[in-house]
Amino acid sequence: MPDKSLRILIADAQHFNCLRIERLFNQLGYFRVAPVHSLDELLPLVEYAGEPLDLVLVNGAMASEGLDLFSFLADNPQVHHGFIFNDQQAPVPPIAGKVQVSQAALPDLASITQLMSAIDCGLPFVGTVISVR
Repeated sequence: MPDKSLRILIADAQHFNCLRIERLFNQLGYFRVAPVHSLDELLPLVEYAGEPLDLVLVNGAMASEGLDLFSFLADNPQVHHGFIFNDQQAPVPPIAGKVQVSQAALPDLASITQLMSAIDCGLPFVGTVISVR
């Protein structure tokens, strides 16, 4: 059963992409999802959040010249987990950790399910067989 208290922030310049990703989270039972459409909106929300965000998803195409998204998410105590999608330039880090990187243009239901199984302790690990007798 999903932890409905998890706080999720989605950053993508395209409103439709934010809605599409938000609906995927809703399908999995997560409803504390907030979309933002620019780094100007994202940065203050992360920096001044009253409580840490459980997951921040960012379109890698939004990265500016002076901001390293990977380091920003990895080093920020206000972010528990980060996911950068549509990141064509950065190499995928060899070790899975606090921040994951995907070259996919948008995350799909399978990738979000796998991501949330690592974040939400109440979910079974993806690929786990649960038998009921």
